[in-house]
Amino acid sequence: MDYEIFNQEINDQGFSIVENVLDDNFILKIKSQLEDAIITEKKYHKGTDYKDYGMILLCALHGGLFLDILNNEKLIKCFNTILGDGCILYAYTSSSMPPGKTNFSRRIHVDCPRIIPNYITNLGATILLDDFTEENGATYYLPFSHNRQDPPPEEEFTQKSVRLIAKAGSVWFFNARLWHRGGENHTSSWRHALTMNVCRPYMKQRIDIPRALSHLDMSNASERVLQKLGFFAQVPANYEEYYVPYEMRKYKQKAE
Repeated sequence: MDYEIFNQEINDQGFSIVENVLDDNFILKIKSQLEDAIITEKKYHKGTDYKDYGMILLCALHGGLFLDILNNEKLIKCFNTILGDGCILYAYTSSSMPPGKTNFSRRIHVDCPRIIPNYITNLGATILLDDFTEENGATYYLPFSHNRQDPPPEEEFTQKSVRLIAKAGSVWFFNARLWHRGGENHTSSWRHALTMNVCRPYMKQRIDIPRALSHLDMSNASERVLQKLGFFAQVPANYEEYYVPYEMRKYKQKAE
C-alpha cells in the first residue's frame, strides 16, 4: 500500500479503490451480523415501507464486528492519511441494496454539503461485503467532480460516470464532495456494503455516537476504536469536566 499515491489519487481525482482490506472470514461474519441488524431495524420501523429500508443508520449501535472493524490498520491509516490521526466518524451506515430494488441512494448526490478549497473535511469509504457488479447495483461516480458546487445534469452524469466494479473486501475511498449515485439491484440477492463518513475531530457527528452507545459495555474496546467513535472528541459539559486531569478529559486530541 503506497499511501503517497493514495493521497494523490484522493486529492486529484477524488477517489481511490483499495483492494484486500477485509479477508473472507471477516466478511462472512460481518455480513451475518449486518443481516441481523437489518431485521432489527425493520422491526423498529414496523415494516419495510420507509425510504432507508436496508440501510442501518448507525452500525456501531449493533456492536460486535461493527466496532472491531475500526481496528483494521489498512482501513484506518487511509482515513488518517487524508484527515490526520485525530479524525472521527461523522456517520457509519450500511449501503445494502435489496434484491430487485434500489433505494434512496439512487439520486445524484454528495455526502458533504461544503466546499473549502484545498481542504478536505470529510472522507467517505464504501466497504464492499459483496462483489459490486453491474447487475447488483454497483455505485456510479463522476471522477474529478469533487470541486463542483452544483450537481451535474443527468445527461452528463450518465455519459461520464464510472461504475464501481470491484471485489468484496475492497474499499472505495472518496472525497465526500464527489458526485455519485447508487445503482439498481437486478438480482434476487441482497448486495451488502458498509459506508463510513469520517470527519475532522472538531466537527459535530451526524449522531452523537458516544451518547448513542451508552447502552453498550465499551470497557474492552481498544483506544483506537474509542477514538474513531468520537469518545476523545466530546465537548466538556461543565466546569467540572473541563478541569479534570488530562487522562479523564473527554476532549484530549489534536484538532487537525
